Amino acid sequence: MFPSILIADDEASILKSLSGILSDEGFETITVSNGYEALKILESESPDLVLLDIWMPGIDGIDTLREIKKNFPATPVIMITGHGTIETAVNATKIGAFDFIEKPLSIDKVIVAINNALNFRRLEEENRFLRKKTIERNSITGNCPAIQELKRQISITAPTDAWVLISGENGTGKELVARMIHQFSGRSEHPMIDVNCAALSDELIESELLGHEKGAFNAATAKKKGILELAHQGTLFFDEIGDLGLKTQAALLRILQEKQFSRVGGSRVLTADVRVIASTNKNLEKEIAAGRIREDLYFRLNVVPIVVPPLRERREDIPELSATLLAQIAEKNRTSPKRLSPEGMKLLQNY
Repeated sequence: MFPSILIADDEASILKSLSGILSDEGFETITVSNGYEALKILESESPDLVLLDIWMPGIDGIDTLREIKKNFPATPVIMITGHGTIETAVNATKIGAFDFIEKPLSIDKVIVAINNALNFRRLEEENRFLRKKTIERNSITGNCPAIQELKRQISITAPTDAWVLISGENGTGKELVARMIHQFSGRSEHPMIDVNCAALSDELIESELLGHEKGAFNAATAKKKGILELAHQGTLFFDEIGDLGLKTQAALLRILQEKQFSRVGGSRVLTADVRVIASTNKNLEKEIAAGRIREDLYFRLNVVPIVVPPLRERREDIPELSATLLAQIAEKNRTSPKRLSPEGMKLLQNY
């Protein structure tokens, strides 16, 4: 199937020449002479791309572009004009135009712009598909009351920017919960950076979190971005926060509270816009009483507490969990999914 291109221009000669050349290049073309007709075609034909003249009678190209981006946001639009200005080009780009080409048209430039826009659309569609598959694979399996409550907490918490403390035994899926919160949040287009707290020592914390400039210390042979910079506008996940030493906890709390920082050895002030999620397999209130966890760090992290139940408290989910895991193994090995025997299932549920 050939990509379809909608051409909207009030000059009949432009419509005829563009349509003919693009047809020869293997594209299907639809031509209209004004913005109203373009919007009607978009509703009925769903073209893959729009070539849109700016200066047309009635609704002009800028207003047409605005309507296209409002109602058909995935459709790329390339603007064409005979007398454009920098201001017009900037305005069109802000509204959502993919590219801006001036007349007299160079057909080579037009074809390059079209191919770039179509490739960009294809990549966006692939990303949406992969994101959907990732969310499906990273979703929590099960429908027991405890898991339903966990999913409810995730759905309420994810859209907010509140810090989250996830508690649970090893292997219960604390990282999975963190990833779901990130994926359903407004920060999902940006990275979620995992921090292994057991490996975050007093000596490394500033360099790891803040980054460093070349020559900041003997081993700093090159500039390095820190975790805060890499996670900008995304999520920082501190895995097993209870493994941090007291001195490291104090440094971490200071860095996270200040929200502005400079790389080690540098002077430029950077902003840290991150959401923080932490996990623990320990009872942090007992750790505070024992003097191993700072109370101020605990209260800063524990804005939204979430507890992940162990499998022994949700045995009714074992059939669904086992089927999901077997299906994933089969997909990875490109084989047909296996099924547990009734005896095997009984052994798992009674373990």
